[in-house]
Formats: sequence, C-alpha cells, structure tokens
Amino acid sequence: QVQLVESGGGLVQPGGSLRLSCAASGFTFSSYDMSWARQAPGKGLEWVSDINSGGEITNYARSVKGRFTISRDNAKNTLYLQMNSLKPEDTAVYYCTPPGYGSWRGQGTQVTVSS
Repeated sequence: QVQLVESGGGLVQPGGSLRLSCAASGFTFSSYDMSWARQAPGKGLEWVSDINSGGEITNYARSVKGRFTISRDNAKNTLYLQMNSLKPEDTAVYYCTPPGYGSWRGQGTQVTVSS
C-alpha cells in the first residue's frame, strides 16, 4: 500500500524558513522521480519542484527558484523541501508525489506564512 506522509509545516513569519519532509512507503522510492506541489486556499494545485530518481536533476517553479531547495535521501525513502525567505504567498498545503501520480497524494502539510 502506497503511503506518502508529509510533515514539517507550520506557522512562520515572512522571511523565515521551514524544512518539509515526505516519508514514502509501499513502492520503490529510489526508482521514481518525485515532486512537490502546493494548493493555496481557493486556488488550484500548483507544481513547485521536482527531482529525478537519483537526485541529480532538479527543477523549480519560477515563483520559488532561488528560495527553495528539493532533495532526497533514497536510503531513508524520504523527500525534502528546504524553504527559505518565505513569503505570505507561499501559504498553502504542500504535497509530495511522483509526477503524474496524483492519486497517491497524502494529506499534505500546512505552511502558513504570516506576521
């Protein structure tokens, strides 16, 4: 049974940092590219970043490039998203899935950026 469990969200002030984690189980994590996406209140799902299965190739949405860093630890079956210089517009629920596997989406982790 596939499980993706996101954690690490919370309330942070503008300019602050958070590190999200995504613990994967039920599939061969090291064989899959992975991505982070987010959904802000009242808006659709927005792709944020992705990383290839080996961790060598990363891509970022223009809105987060230079502030967010995606990484993975295949030995721990875990995906990460380091978020720095957070802005109020980063407020959203953040999800991890392999690209194209939206049906595997977990409950996500809430990130709120507010003073």
